[in-house]
Amino acid sequence: MATDYDAPRTNPDEEPANESLETTRARGQGTIQVPEIDDADTAEGIDLPGADLSGEELTIQVIPEGEDEFVCDSCFLVRHRSQLARTEGGHQYCSDCES
Repeated sequence: MATDYDAPRTNPDEEPANESLETTRARGQGTIQVPEIDDADTAEGIDLPGADLSGEELTIQVIPEGEDEFVCDSCFLVRHRSQLARTEGGHQYCSDCES
């Protein structure tokens, strides 16, 4: 069976285009559903901008740039030397940023 991919995906009978507000409310689609709020959804677990993070420690290990790697001066990502597109004035750019 052939499928027409250009046809609209919604059935016009399921989604009325110009239905009045009263008709929609009469069918019960005008009701508002309030989501349940969990006790874990509080703002205490969110760090706001400007928060004091002086007591925090890094939990990751920072690995220095390898001999066969460079940092792109456009996207600031560490790339392999094979992705070096150009060097201009001491700045190195990757092939992704040059395309």
